[in-house]
Amino acid sequence: MQNPYPFSGLNDDEVNASIALHGKNASQSQKKFTWLETMKTVVLEPMFLLLLACTLIYFLVGELGEGFFLLGAILVVSGISIYQDSRSQKALDALKAYNEPNATIIRNNVLQVFPTIDIVVDDFVECSEGQLIPADGIVIYANDFSVNESILTGESFSVVKQVSEESPPQVFHGTLVSSGLCIMKVTEIGTNTALNKIGKSIDDVVKETSPLHKQISKFVKSMAIIGALIFLMILGISYYESRDIVASLLRGLTIAMSVLPEEIPVAFTTFMALGAWRLMKMGIIVKQTQTVEALGAATVLCLDKTGTITENRMELNSLYVHNGSHLLEYPYANLSDADQLLRYAMWASEPVPFDPMEMALHAAYTEHIKEDERPGYRMVQEYPLSGKPPMMTHVFQKGEEAPVIACKGAPEAVLQYSSLKEKEKDQVLKLVEKFSDKGLRVLGVSKGIHTGAFPESQEEFQFEFIGLVAFIDPPKEGINKVFDQFYKAGLKLKIITGDNSLTTAAIAKSAGIKDSNKVIEGSDLMKMDDAAFDKSIQDNVLFTRMFPEAKLKVVNHLKSQSEIVAMTGDGVNDGPALKAAHIGIAMGKRGSETAKRAASIILTDDDLVKMIDATAMGRRIYTNLKKAIQYIISIHIPIILIVALPLVFQWIFPFIFSPVHVIFLELIMGPTCSIVYENEPIEPNTMSKPPRLANESFLRFKDLSLSIIQGLVITSGLLFAYQWSLSGNPNEAYTRTIVFTTLVLSNVLLTLVNRSFYFSIITSLRYYNSLLNFMLGLTLLLLVGLIYLPGISDFFGLISLSAIDWAMASLIAFCSVMWFEVYKWIRRRNRKRDEKF
Repeated sequence: MQNPYPFSGLNDDEVNASIALHGKNASQSQKKFTWLETMKTVVLEPMFLLLLACTLIYFLVGELGEGFFLLGAILVVSGISIYQDSRSQKALDALKAYNEPNATIIRNNVLQVFPTIDIVVDDFVECSEGQLIPADGIVIYANDFSVNESILTGESFSVVKQVSEESPPQVFHGTLVSSGLCIMKVTEIGTNTALNKIGKSIDDVVKETSPLHKQISKFVKSMAIIGALIFLMILGISYYESRDIVASLLRGLTIAMSVLPEEIPVAFTTFMALGAWRLMKMGIIVKQTQTVEALGAATVLCLDKTGTITENRMELNSLYVHNGSHLLEYPYANLSDADQLLRYAMWASEPVPFDPMEMALHAAYTEHIKEDERPGYRMVQEYPLSGKPPMMTHVFQKGEEAPVIACKGAPEAVLQYSSLKEKEKDQVLKLVEKFSDKGLRVLGVSKGIHTGAFPESQEEFQFEFIGLVAFIDPPKEGINKVFDQFYKAGLKLKIITGDNSLTTAAIAKSAGIKDSNKVIEGSDLMKMDDAAFDKSIQDNVLFTRMFPEAKLKVVNHLKSQSEIVAMTGDGVNDGPALKAAHIGIAMGKRGSETAKRAASIILTDDDLVKMIDATAMGRRIYTNLKKAIQYIISIHIPIILIVALPLVFQWIFPFIFSPVHVIFLELIMGPTCSIVYENEPIEPNTMSKPPRLANESFLRFKDLSLSIIQGLVITSGLLFAYQWSLSGNPNEAYTRTIVFTTLVLSNVLLTLVNRSFYFSIITSLRYYNSLLNFMLGLTLLLLVGLIYLPGISDFFGLISLSAIDWAMASLIAFCSVMWFEVYKWIRRRNRKRDEKF
């Protein structure tokens, strides 16, 4: 990037020397993922402790085969947990690295962008409005530069920093650039900065547990308590019948393992972390994984106009030259009559422009003015942007020549202090209104008359009105289609902007925002009482002339009306509202550092289309997690009951399942729940449905009851298989094999059926999921191996089955699971009927 500043910065050798002497700009090291911590977490898991207890009992009673099998199971279960934990951690580490802030540094006489950690002492760093100062330093160049130092001083007022050769003003790491632009020379970095020395950190964030996470934790704890009670009951019944404490302990531990749904919290963590990682690959940075949970529930999207709907690329569109009343369309008209207007508009801008309109004026000047006057002039007086409405004035001079006094600002302000008559002012204001109706931003330009010493305030100058310059920030290409998709997904769209009503309405209408005529200004909104305010934010779509307090109040009141609020923003004044929203969305390219810190999501390429992808991903993750948890609940019920009921009712074979059978089933269910279902694609109707309710949980009675019914029907099938196996000569190994086979086949079919709770299994079989095919194939292959491989079948207490036995087990499994397809067919029929009428 070309360097417009009179500083060349450090060269590569000087950078290396600075690193050797002072190090890099790194704060205290963060706590990192270690295998030891992961192993500690795994060892304290309830399932690990249950398996360990069973293993020790088997070894103590001399049943080495079962002991070594469970020891192997411990290694497999631990391996799966470690793999999932490390996979999730790697995804989170990648997110953190991707979210590292950048700084613009002058090195080798070139402006370059580096991660802030690469800043070294004596670097020349560019800081502009909305950014956080990345290190301590002194200001050596400034344009209207002020800083909010409240993080250090507690004072909320901005401090103006003016360049002084004798005593250069200091700036400090972590403070916020309130306005303007500066070049700072770095004096302290890392732990030596003032902020780090007093122990404060702008990165300290209290991580709040999400509602869904709390619900899942509560559910698992409840099931653990139930499991403990059932363990004691089975232990008591078994010991009363057999007087064998070891066998009774094993039977009690078997039922405890079957009750504990340890897969659910693992699935939740895996889904959220991998969901955030998948979003990152799409260019959507999720700063906290719990935001993934909220994405699919968003009901209202509050949009900033500039840069979200529009390209944030100001183009000079029209010029009005007052002397001669020339109205010129840029860049197609002959601009010879507008030379003076372009010259004074440029002089009234910053020499190194950072405002998009000023950048456009400098570009137009460069293109159309034959002789560039800028190198020979220097600024001798500056009157910064001030007043309501605001304007600014610059005074430039070349040697002893007469100074150039240039003023620009809001047309109302420029006209107020001009020499025009009231009738002429009214005519110009009507033209301003016409420009605004087209969605144009308009500035007035005046020429100051030099009469001697420069006055204290710019308003004391005598001004000659020159004309108007009008800019357009064009709507993004294809934005209409984007909004159509949001509307189809059931989201309400609202525009919240600091711009005026006429410009906002024109842009909103051209972009396809519905009800763009429903407009209210921030000042009118803030005068209302709470009841009127609540009604107004529901009725209106465009909120204009909004200031930070008004934006924040709109977001909070929408939340109080049970809306899940997503909000986009990029400026410093968007920070409070972004932080208050359920989903704060900052722009990665043009967003201020403040907005990025306050937001929960960053769109790396500023493309709002990504929010459609993010919403779809959020809904997909929530739906797949719901499928996984309902699958776990449904399959745990038959395991629990088939272990408990024969013992409680003292059937002929009361102990057909031992811990080795239950752990085999757990090894199947764990990966199915947390890996296979996480990889499921989005269902076709996901983005045509309205968002889920804010308080909705798949642990509510309606959804739990459906899973319980599925589990009870499978249990009925298993009990039927149990009784059917006794029809000939009763044989415990044969009964065990029939029931075990029926249960495994039911598990396979349940996995397939629960891929959709609406579409048929024929439709869902078309969904591509390579992990599903692998896992189900492996399950069936293992089942066949357990039954027919010598040694293994004896170890599990299973025997070979005939073709009739396989057919019977398959038929029972089919009937126990596939009835759910009838339920889904009824749902589809009722929905089509409702849509018809």
